[in-house]
Amino acid sequence: MRHIFIVLCLLFFSATPTVAQVSVNIGIDMSSYPELVRVPGYPVYYAPRQNSNYFFYDGMYWVYQSDNWYASSWYNGPWGFVAPEMVPLFILRVPVRYYRNPPAYFHGWRREAPPHWGNHWGNDWAQHRRGWDQWNRHSAPAPAPLPAYQRKYSGDRYPQAEQQREIHQQNYRYQPRDAMVRQHDQAPAVQRAPAPSRQSRESPPERNQRSQQDSQRAAPSPHPSSAPVAPRSQAPQRGEAAQRSAPAPEQQRTPVDRGKQQARPAPVQHEQPAPRQDQHRAPQEPGRGHGQERNQENDRDPGEGHGQGRNR
Repeated sequence: MRHIFIVLCLLFFSATPTVAQVSVNIGIDMSSYPELVRVPGYPVYYAPRQNSNYFFYDGMYWVYQSDNWYASSWYNGPWGFVAPEMVPLFILRVPVRYYRNPPAYFHGWRREAPPHWGNHWGNDWAQHRRGWDQWNRHSAPAPAPLPAYQRKYSGDRYPQAEQQREIHQQNYRYQPRDAMVRQHDQAPAVQRAPAPSRQSRESPPERNQRSQQDSQRAAPSPHPSSAPVAPRSQAPQRGEAAQRSAPAPEQQRTPVDRGKQQARPAPVQHEQPAPRQDQHRAPQEPGRGHGQERNQENDRDPGEGHGQGRNR
């Protein structure tokens, strides 16, 4: 089962260019900055007074707990999981004797030699990290300076995760040299406080105004058909126009009028809205319609007009 877990880790982290840190509780709770002593001949520090496998290398803290490695830029975490493929070489090379709480399978191994990681994590890991236990012990790099500024942050003064990066950048100018350490250092913080909500950033008047605007947007708008329509007084109704242009009733016309109407075609009438002042015209006297005017013309002698015209 352990080998299956190692293979899965190898496949995942071989396809992942950066380190994805996940904050975990590893059971280490330090109330103050620990005492750190350098491992002779290595650019690594260890904590001799701690009952844990606690180290410092290249600007970061490293802990081996429950068969897993964890890292943090602060002495008491939060801690991020580190896959076996991503553990720096000089951390792997620390001799067994500097593990203050070694696991049971360390027993029987040489105390002055590093743990047998190839036997523990399997051949796949050994092939991927081939040559991890071979180096020139006389050309080891100098150790990174300890972040001593963290001594004043103990107990209740220990900063939260979202504050640690800013404090660390202001007080610790060292830049990691190990490529794997740089990936851990440049990874996002393992714990981040949730971003303040929009309501918490706004003042009470702004929140009230925004809530009113939201309620207005959420209210359903009235349907256009339900809105009252103003009466159109400018254009007359079609029925009124037709009534004005309609001819006089048949009973008011004489036979002569009907004959004249049949003899001459009526001009084509186009319905046009009458001016607005037509609605206020004085009513005509009853009986004085178009029919009576034509009747008066017809009462004249039919030959009077034509004869006078010829005599002239």
